[in-house]
Amino acid sequence: MRTSELVFRSRREVPQDAEAASHKVLIRGNYIRRLTSGVYSFLPLGFRVLRNVERIVEEELDRAGASQLLLPALQPVDIWRATGRIDKMADVLFRVDGKSGAFVLGPTHEEAVIEAMSPDIESYRDLPKLVYQIQTKFRDEPRARFGLMRTREFIMADGYSFDVDRDAMRDSYRRFYDAYLAIFARLGLRAEPVEADAGSIGGDVNHEFMVASSIGEDHFAHCSDCGYQANIEAARAGERPTVEVDAESEPVTYATPNAPGIEIAVKALRDLGAEVEVGSMLKSMLLIDDLGDRVIALIPGDRTLNVPGGMRLATDAEMTGFAKGYIGPQGHGSEVRVIADPLVRTRPSWASGANEAGHHCVGLRVGVDFQVDQFVDLVVVEDGDPCPRCGGVLSLVRSVEVGHTFQLGLTYSGVLSHARYRSVDGEELPYWMGCYGIGVTRVPAVIAQQYGSADGDAVVWPIEVAPYVVSIVGVGATKTNEVAAVAAQLHQSMVQSGIAALLEDRSISTGVAMRDLELIGSPLFCIVGARSLAKGVVELRDRIREQTVEVPIDAVTATIQSLTRALASERR
Repeated sequence: MRTSELVFRSRREVPQDAEAASHKVLIRGNYIRRLTSGVYSFLPLGFRVLRNVERIVEEELDRAGASQLLLPALQPVDIWRATGRIDKMADVLFRVDGKSGAFVLGPTHEEAVIEAMSPDIESYRDLPKLVYQIQTKFRDEPRARFGLMRTREFIMADGYSFDVDRDAMRDSYRRFYDAYLAIFARLGLRAEPVEADAGSIGGDVNHEFMVASSIGEDHFAHCSDCGYQANIEAARAGERPTVEVDAESEPVTYATPNAPGIEIAVKALRDLGAEVEVGSMLKSMLLIDDLGDRVIALIPGDRTLNVPGGMRLATDAEMTGFAKGYIGPQGHGSEVRVIADPLVRTRPSWASGANEAGHHCVGLRVGVDFQVDQFVDLVVVEDGDPCPRCGGVLSLVRSVEVGHTFQLGLTYSGVLSHARYRSVDGEELPYWMGCYGIGVTRVPAVIAQQYGSADGDAVVWPIEVAPYVVSIVGVGATKTNEVAAVAAQLHQSMVQSGIAALLEDRSISTGVAMRDLELIGSPLFCIVGARSLAKGVVELRDRIREQTVEVPIDAVTATIQSLTRALASERR
C-alpha cells in the first residue's frame, strides 16, 4: 500500500469526549469514526488491526481443536424466555419487533448455539464438541465511554464446549483457557486470569482475563505472596480475629432527627457525646432475595456492600414496615433473615439505626442484642485486606477485562429438554457446557492504551497486530529521484515477499510524513536517505526495541523477515 492510496487523514484535534489515550490515538490516526454514541465505524487502518486480532484468535482456537461457525445476531425472544434470560438481562437487551414476531439482538449466544448444535449431538460418541464464532453483539449500555472500551455494538469471539460430564467439561475449559493465554501473549497483552463472578451468564467456575490499565473500570485483588487473584466482585478477604463481646454493657438509644446516613449519624451522635466513628457504625441494608423474601445485610459503615448473587437492594416501595435510613439489626424476628460480613465479629459493639425514624442505638452486641442467621462475605475487598488463602496483604489493580471464560455446567442444558445426549447406558442426559468470550473490538483500544503515547500522538503496534509491519519513507524523496526509486524498489520487494509494507509517497515534508507514520504505528521504519544510499545502506528502525541499524540495500527484505519472526516469537 502507498500512503497516497490509503484512506487516511490524521487529525490534530480530537473530540472532547476522548479522555483515554487509546481513544485519542484511534481518532487521530483515522482508525475509527463515531457514528453515534457507543457505535463506531472501522476505517481501513482500524479494520486491518481488527482483522489481525481476529486472525490470531482464529489460529489459536483452531489449534485448540475448536471449529468456527457463525450464529445469527437476530434471535427470537422465545429461546430467551426458555432460559429466563429475557428478564434477567432485560436492562441491556435490544428488542426488535418485526412483522414475523419479537426478536433480540444477541448480546451473547448460549441459547442460539444450543439450537444450532443440539441436532448434531445425539450420543456420547458425538462429544466433546468445541466451536467458536466471531460475531457482532449488541448491548444497551447506559453509558458508552472511552471509545471502543465500552460500546453498544461490538464484535466478540465467543466459544462454546459440549461434554459428557464435569471432568470432560473441565478438560475442554483448560483447552480454551490455554488458548486464551496464547492469544493475549501474541497480542502483546499481559492478561491476568482472575477468579470472577458469573453474572448473567451463569455457572460456577469462571475467570476474567484482566489487563492492568490506568483507565480500567474494573479492579482485581492480588496477593503477591501466594498469587491469589480475583475480580473485585468475586474477591474475598481472609478471616480476622473475632473480638469477645462484653455481655454486661447495655446499648443506649439516642434521638437523632434528620440523620439518616452514616456520616450524618456519626456527627449527630458525637454531638450528643457518643464515642462513634464511621468504622464503628453498622450499615443495615434491606435486600430482597430471589424468592422475594426480605434479608437484612450488615457491614461496617466504612465498607462497600457487594450484593450477593440472587439478591438485590429493596426499592422504596418494598421498605414498608422499615424505617428507611434508621434500620438496625435488632428485633426483626423470624420473618426477616439477617446476614452479616465476618467483619461484624471483629468489634465488641456497634452503633446502628434503632428501627425507629430519628433514632440510633450505640453499643449493640452481636449474639446479645442482635442475632445473625448467617455470616457470609459481603464487603468489597480493599487494599490491605488479608488474603483468603495465605493471610498476606491484598492489593487492588485497576484493570480492563479483555476475556471471560465460564464453566457453565448444566446451567442451560438442564432447563432445555432438547439439550440432551444419549449416554453409554442409553440414558438421556443433559450435556455439560462451557462458554468463552474475547472482546475483539475492545482489544485494539487496550493495545493502543498500552503501546500509545499519553497524548495520543503516536503508537507502536505489536508486530502481529500492526496494520503495516514496516513503513518506508524517503528523506528528500521529492527532491532526489534516486531516493524515491530505491524506496519504491524496496516496497515492491517487501510486498512480493509477503511483508505488509506501507510506502510514503505523498508530496509532503519529511517531518509531516513522520508524524503521520507514528500514528499509523508500524513497529519498523525503513528510512531511505541520500547520505545512507551513498554508503549502500538504508536505516532500519526497530521501534519496539528502540534500536536503529544500517542494513545493506540488498539485505533489507531478508533482514525485515528475520526481525519480524524474532519479534513475533518473543510474544508466543
